[in-house]
This record gives sequence, C-alpha cells and structure tokens, in this order.
Amino acid sequence: MIDIDILVETDGWPEEAELSSLANAAVTAVWEELAGGNQPDSELSLVFTDDAAIKELNNDWREKDKPTNVLSFPAFPIKPGQKPGPMLGDIVIARETVVREAEDEEKPFNHHLAHLIVHGFLHLLGYDHLTNEEAEEMEELERKILARLAIPDPYALSVIDD
Repeated sequence: MIDIDILVETDGWPEEAELSSLANAAVTAVWEELAGGNQPDSELSLVFTDDAAIKELNNDWREKDKPTNVLSFPAFPIKPGQKPGPMLGDIVIARETVVREAEDEEKPFNHHLAHLIVHGFLHLLGYDHLTNEEAEEMEELERKILARLAIPDPYALSVIDD
C-alpha cells in the first residue's frame, strides 16, 4: 500500500481530507492500470503550494524562472515497469496555476488536479515526455487512468507545463 503524506503550504486549497481522497483515488487508479491494483509498500509526499514557491523550485532545479503546475522529485531513479522502493518521492503542485489552467480549459478544478497528481506520479514511476514516443505513451496512460476516475480526456484541451 502506498502511504501518501500531504502538506498544504498555502491557503485556498480544498480541505486536507478532500485532497487526501483525491490523491488516494488517483494513485489507486494508476496502480490499477499499471499493475492490476497490486500496490507496493511505499510512500510519497504531495505538497500543495503556490506559484511563488513552485517558481523558486522550478528555477533551482530546472533553471526555468517561472511557475509551473506540477513538479516531481523522484527519491530514486527507476524505469517504467520497475518496482519502486520504499520511498517514491515528492510531487509539488501550485494552486494559482492549477486554478488558472482549469478555468482557461473550462475543466472542473478537481479533474485538472487529479490529472496533475497522476502526471506527477507517473514521473515518479519513471515515465517522461522528453521524446514524442515517450509523450504519446505517457499521455495514453494518463487517458486510461483518468477514464477509471470518470474524468474526460485531458488532452482534448490541456496545458501540462513541465
């Protein structure tokens, strides 16, 4: 089972119980799609922050001096399909960017947030989108995972900014 540690750093986010429920549903859907629901004993941290904090992280770690919607920091590098260790890593999400993107794309906030949790989680599991092939594989996985959550195709109109 994956233990999800949630840290809410800024105001404006839904209550922690709602964030926890959304995160658990997203992580469970990922494991159902990838491994038939067999979750490893592992943990991850989800940090719900703001644009200023994520801009600083994005600049420090990626040399991009701008806010982004989600950043993932794997505890250990793994390849897709490999069993993760006891610590998966951290996912950091910026509230203002999520709100703005959801509004711009006319999506429910919770749908977009679930998508970003799935996206960040897939990064922790070794998936990436640096090449067209990788991007296609990751986007197809995201579509399947989000369909399990009754969330429409996020790539019909979407902005993943990492």
